[in-house]
Amino acid sequence: MLNLKKLTVKKVDTEAGASWNEINKSLEGVEWNLVNVVNWKQYAYRPWVQFKLAYSSTEFLLQYRVREKYIRAVAAHDNGEVWKDSCVEFFVTPADDGAYYNFEFNCAGVCLMAVGTGRNGREWAPLDLLSRVRRFPSLGRSPFQERTGEVEWDLTIAIPFGSFFKHPGIFPPKECFKANFYKCGDDLREPHFLSWHPVEAENPDFHRPECFGTVCPEK
Repeated sequence: MLNLKKLTVKKVDTEAGASWNEINKSLEGVEWNLVNVVNWKQYAYRPWVQFKLAYSSTEFLLQYRVREKYIRAVAAHDNGEVWKDSCVEFFVTPADDGAYYNFEFNCAGVCLMAVGTGRNGREWAPLDLLSRVRRFPSLGRSPFQERTGEVEWDLTIAIPFGSFFKHPGIFPPKECFKANFYKCGDDLREPHFLSWHPVEAENPDFHRPECFGTVCPEK
């Protein structure tokens, strides 16, 4: 039986195109949440990961903070293999039609985004749409091979509501929706697959919308 989690998200006052400083200031009063569920015992390494989520009238504001023993950012271009790097992810089901979006970011801010009803047959987001997702990585934007040593990094992200291109007008949220938050690193020296909400699957698989938690706008 899954331990069902619920997250309440706060609305903040930031303008479209807000700077990193403006976003950080708006998130100061937003609580951190842990991504600390080890769902598969064969991948027991658990880096320290937390996130904040809020929304404005135009976009989601998401911030991750990570501390891990190995980091890498080999994927250099959007819609590349970011899940093999030090990667944080945000999966969202905005409606009741079975479709969900996966936003995946390596620690250099490179983004992969797609939509569909399952792992297979997903539709990749156009690159011009991805370019509007603003990313502010503390490690900079340059790709690099794996580095060893305890490193703390953070990534601040602004996701315009227009990014949900199959569901125009669905956000800002008026009702609860489903989502999960992840940390992975498939090709790191110690691969890991952490989640905010528990995932029930025999092998590592984040494409499990039935295991998403509930996210509700603050009333």
